Amino acid sequence: MDALKSMLSPLGMSSANAIQDTLKLVVIGGTVETARRASAGAWHTFLDSFFLTAHFSQEDYPYDWLMHWLSKQPAWGRSREFEITTRTVSRNGLTQSTTGDLDEEDEDEDEDALVHGRRKRKVAFMPSIDTTHTIYYRGHWLRITRTKRYPDYGHGSALKISVIARNNDILKKLVLEAKREYEKDAEHRVHIFMADTTYGCWRWNGARQKRPMSSIVLQPGVKDMLLADCKDFLCSEDWYAERGIPFRRGYLLHGVPGSGKTSLIHSLAGELGLDIYVVSLSSKGMSDNTLTTLMGHVPSRCILLLEDLDAAFTRSVSRDASSTGAPTASNANSTTTAETNDGSTLSLSGLLNSLDGVAAAEGRLLFATTNHIERLDPALSRPGRMDVWVNFTHATKWQAEGIFKCFFPSKPIGVAATVPSAESSENIDASQKNLPLPKRKVPGHIIPVLDETEISELAKRFADAIPENELSVAALQGYLLKNKVRPRECVEEVAQWVIDERATREKLKKEKAEREAKEKKEAEEKERKEKEEKAAKEQEEKEVKEKSDKKERAKAKKALRAEAAMKLEGASSSTTSLNTPEAVIPVVLSASESSSSESEGSNGGIEADTEESITSEEEPDKTADGAGAVDSAVKDNHSKEKWVAVKADS
Repeated sequence: MDALKSMLSPLGMSSANAIQDTLKLVVIGGTVETARRASAGAWHTFLDSFFLTAHFSQEDYPYDWLMHWLSKQPAWGRSREFEITTRTVSRNGLTQSTTGDLDEEDEDEDEDALVHGRRKRKVAFMPSIDTTHTIYYRGHWLRITRTKRYPDYGHGSALKISVIARNNDILKKLVLEAKREYEKDAEHRVHIFMADTTYGCWRWNGARQKRPMSSIVLQPGVKDMLLADCKDFLCSEDWYAERGIPFRRGYLLHGVPGSGKTSLIHSLAGELGLDIYVVSLSSKGMSDNTLTTLMGHVPSRCILLLEDLDAAFTRSVSRDASSTGAPTASNANSTTTAETNDGSTLSLSGLLNSLDGVAAAEGRLLFATTNHIERLDPALSRPGRMDVWVNFTHATKWQAEGIFKCFFPSKPIGVAATVPSAESSENIDASQKNLPLPKRKVPGHIIPVLDETEISELAKRFADAIPENELSVAALQGYLLKNKVRPRECVEEVAQWVIDERATREKLKKEKAEREAKEKKEAEEKERKEKEEKAAKEQEEKEVKEKSDKKERAKAKKALRAEAAMKLEGASSSTTSLNTPEAVIPVVLSASESSSSESEGSNGGIEADTEESITSEEEPDKTADGAGAVDSAVKDNHSKEKWVAVKADS
């Protein structure tokens, strides 16, 4: 017994020690896990109490503000993880260059110099995505992370900024500072947004340089009237609300092509500091619901542009004065096919409801352009939808003189400098003071700056050579662009240019008339061929129908003759079965035999005549004669049967 205890005692001691060690490990592990969870909870509590996090989406403006602000921070350019790229133009059209960009060694070289027709590419270092970067701002450390919301599609970036603070004042200051810097750098640009009919939203299309109002030369007083009316409308929201009038304003710009309608809208947008939202009513997929959705998402302070309003519901239509707004004969089929395939179901009622319906946006300036105002529906151009009408005509002599002075600057009398000085900048038009200064140190072309007296004289001579209301403003601008460094030669050659322009217009007019005559002739020839083919087809169908009718009639007659023959055979068989004298029976049999023989002969004639009528239509009377013979034979047979029956009874 003692020996057994001595043998089992080591095992008992080892199992007890193992249990103790296991319990120790459980206690230690539980303590560590509890400490970990407690520390994690404390850390999350600390973050919730002191850390503030702001999220910014690429679809909204604050994202652009902050990205533009970050591009100017030195710490953003000294990131430890970055991407090397040459595409530094952001969505707002501004160049996002960081302090860590790679510059050329030759600093004196012009940055805008052209290399083989294009500008030099600048290498930029951009912090990579999905990486946290730390920036010190006003006594706080900012943790910034840039991510992709939709990695599969390659767009939809987002920005997350975290900071340790008790309140969100630091983030408010950051956003406001970024907004001020962004607006300061972007004040010389006009943003263009295009309607996306696929998703029913607005897509940023680019930023354009502002155009000064002085570059738009219209009839005296037109520019000032439009600018004053737009400013008065934007400041009259309370006045409209007090009187219960929808806060909307519409402008209809109509006239000849190339007269400056779109340029005026661009200039007004730059002067008023508004973005332009462009809607193409004839685009693919445009419908009443899509247009209503787009109009509902338009901001309250913007310019809504509807270009070529007269061609909204027609396609493949010429824009000249002779056009009626309907597709021509040459492209009618293609137009119909395009209308049925492009999915555009926009109606006039839907357009009217989107402009001033219940869901229409307020606070926007609506500009519509058209070349033919007579084609517009009165309900579309009435006051309330189009409040101000402006007519654009061909260039007048007064406009020609103003455009010439706009192209060729002048220096005041007695000033020897060829470049405008700082003192002379005060005399510049107010609309040109906000324009950015040119970046080039040395201009690519030198424009001779003439005296004000000489420029005025040249402008008057230029205007005298331009015919009144004959040439478009775009044509004058094109001619001056070709002679932008030759003011004197430009005036001397303008008379010959007018002659050449007239000859070119006559030539184009003649070619157009010949083309239209050719298209008309081809259309008539095509229509004639279609009529001939249609008549031939109808004649062929008529002949086939007549043949089929004759075949049917022949078959019907044949069936009738066969039925009559069967009736005769039945009558003869019933007559022979009667109990009559032997002397009378031969008479009846002979009569029936004769009638049957006659019917067989007539049936043979009928079959022959029927076959001949099917193969040839020249002997229609034979069938009728055969039918008459059959009828007479049937009648004779009946009369003989009656006579024989009476004789037998007697």
